[in-house]
Amino acid sequence: MTEEQKAAYIHAQAVCAQLEMEGMLVANRACEMFSRPHEFGRDDFMKVMEKYVIGHNDVVGFFHD
Repeated sequence: MTEEQKAAYIHAQAVCAQLEMEGMLVANRACEMFSRPHEFGRDDFMKVMEKYVIGHNDVVGFFHD
């Protein structure tokens, strides 16, 4: 995979993670509107980053393989 292809892949993964997290944020806002506890917490958002392998060390490692 070329460096450009790697960058495009990481970008695509980040977009997928962002879309999933936006849905989680909307769900949390809906909970706020109805005075319910948040459905998603910090750990849930971190799991999304892990799912798409876009943490700092993951991305750095991807470019150094």
